[in-house]
Amino acid sequence: MAETLVVELLTEELPPKALRRLGDAFASAIAGGLREQGFLGPSSHVTPYATPRRLAVSISDVRAEAEDKEVIEKLMPVAAAKDASGNVSQALLKRLEKLGRQHLAGHYPDAWDGPDHLYVQSDGKGEYVWLRSLAKGEGLFAGLEAALNDAIEKLPIPKVMSYQRADGATFKFVRPVHRLIALHGAEIVPVSALGLTAGRATLGHRFLAKAPIDIANAESYVPALAAEGKVIASFAERRARIVGGLEQAAGGGSVIMPDELLDEVTALVEWPKVYAGGFDAAFLAVPQECLILTMQRNQRYFALADPRGKLQNRFLMVSNTELRDPAPVIHGNERVLRARLADAKFFYDQDRKIKLELRVPRLASVVYHNKLGSQIDRVKRLEKLAGQIAGLYDPEHSDGLIQLCKRAAYLSKADLVTEMVGEFPELQGIMGRYYALHDGEDPLVADAIAEHYRPRFSGDTLPARDPAIILALADKLLTLSEMFGIGNAPTGDKDPFGLRRAALGVVRILIEKHLPLSLEKLVRLAFDAVADVPAIERKVDEVMSFVFDRLRALLRERGHSANHVEAVLSMRPDRIDTLPAQMEAIRVFVTLPEAEALASANKRIGNILRKSESAGRTAVDHSLLAEGAEQDLYSTVQNMVPLVSSHVRRGDYTEALRALASARAPVDRFFDDVLVMADDPAVRANRLALLRALAEAMNQVADISKLAV
Repeated sequence: MAETLVVELLTEELPPKALRRLGDAFASAIAGGLREQGFLGPSSHVTPYATPRRLAVSISDVRAEAEDKEVIEKLMPVAAAKDASGNVSQALLKRLEKLGRQHLAGHYPDAWDGPDHLYVQSDGKGEYVWLRSLAKGEGLFAGLEAALNDAIEKLPIPKVMSYQRADGATFKFVRPVHRLIALHGAEIVPVSALGLTAGRATLGHRFLAKAPIDIANAESYVPALAAEGKVIASFAERRARIVGGLEQAAGGGSVIMPDELLDEVTALVEWPKVYAGGFDAAFLAVPQECLILTMQRNQRYFALADPRGKLQNRFLMVSNTELRDPAPVIHGNERVLRARLADAKFFYDQDRKIKLELRVPRLASVVYHNKLGSQIDRVKRLEKLAGQIAGLYDPEHSDGLIQLCKRAAYLSKADLVTEMVGEFPELQGIMGRYYALHDGEDPLVADAIAEHYRPRFSGDTLPARDPAIILALADKLLTLSEMFGIGNAPTGDKDPFGLRRAALGVVRILIEKHLPLSLEKLVRLAFDAVADVPAIERKVDEVMSFVFDRLRALLRERGHSANHVEAVLSMRPDRIDTLPAQMEAIRVFVTLPEAEALASANKRIGNILRKSESAGRTAVDHSLLAEGAEQDLYSTVQNMVPLVSSHVRRGDYTEALRALASARAPVDRFFDDVLVMADDPAVRANRLALLRALAEAMNQVADISKLAV
């Protein structure tokens, strides 16, 4: 009979940052194990539960016995199944006896007994005796015990704890486990795991419900925990309640609630209640990023902002207890926060006593990498590279921009030796901006210091103004040249220096900021900047390939098909700011009636040119064009080349590809009527030159042969 199954491990407090992942993995592993064994039906639904003290799963439509399974066994070669007299051999008899199917021997070679079938069949190499039988599904007890222990073994535990039970037995798990529940409907499934045998009793909230709770049946697990135990078992439901409570308590303010903080707080409480507190408005003189981070990271509080985004001197906290009078708890938390904010104000005041530019020499004592020197060494490289990129960026008006970029680069890492960034590394760049403005630096320099780390993550905003854009580009290119140069390219999933993020940042900045800069020239300049490092190997091609891999992934993520992406990237474009227009041009081109034929023809031309000798005639000799079809194609190419080139120079890639449509009929006729590989070497070379000219014209925007079906 199919019933709902619930399994729970009651533990000591689980690590909050791993709780959601542990809960999902626990539920998925048990459900997967039972499904594999045939206990789940087509409508079975899996619901994970995770609280600070429990991992659990509820699965609907679970069978008491697994489905029967058809088993096919290869017994032995036909030659071994009969003796010299033609009777069933002893070997086959013994094998059938061992399987409990000896009654089939009397009807060999083709015997049936209900679901059992003994027969002869070839496996492709020879004739064999086979047995098809129906194995009865095992009971839920054995299946669940196997699935549970396998789930425990494979759980993605961040750090295993070894603990000892009262009987002296030692076990290893993420935290000590005290109780185990396994209910199929109302029946206990007495499985064993981690030295425990399953029952129906669990515990509720550590402070609000101390008596054990007997779960009557699997369906009542969640409501019983809520009613008797003051526990909301569902992680998702607790999170939703916290969000609702925060919004209700905000009182017109806007709650700053990042997902990471919400998940962590959800993992710390079983019965969430939201309370509001406040702090002295004088602390608002400290940059709000410092205050927010202090509340979030140190206290797990939620900051509040007004409709304009300005921080308020109020905060919200999520408690794990329901209080008749929350005032003492609120006052206690306000007192703790006051001390934390006082520390932040002290750091801010102390940092401003020393100008940012006077901190730069201190970077000599901060090691960047043992093969790359100190942060001051890196600042010098960054200053050089940023100035060079600024010169390329706006050659006619570059002097002022170069000075701004070099100044921003010089100051960009100075905040690493401030008290505030020492306490909160996440604020690097952000604090540099505040301190630069305090010191009277140009606002463009200050903004560049703050924004040169962008984009920090996928989907992050890009730097806004020119100095920030250039410094961000220089910083990422420098990182790539440094790390690839000393052999620290990413391997597999490991990318400790964030090189994939840096490469993606380079790609996004060049494309989204429409920078008409040569990617290869930028990479070469980046390697020039690290020429002072003895350990550096100049791996320009390796970095270029790496950046193109990130570019390929970005274009695919943005919905472009693989063959469209390859059509453009296989040309190894030197500028990538034009890629959006090129991708749009390809999208339009493939809708043309001539597109498929031209793509196939281009592919054929490419194959012919690759197989022909690499050296030979480069210009077409009109006097050698004897056939009408090749004369027509030559005329088409002569007219098409300047037209396509003109469109490409103007950046009108769509019209450039549309212009190719006129070549379809002449190309088709050429291949129908003309033998390219003529016997006469001069004629052959001339026809190859014609095809080469055609291919160059057709592939100015993209390699359209990649579009061939």
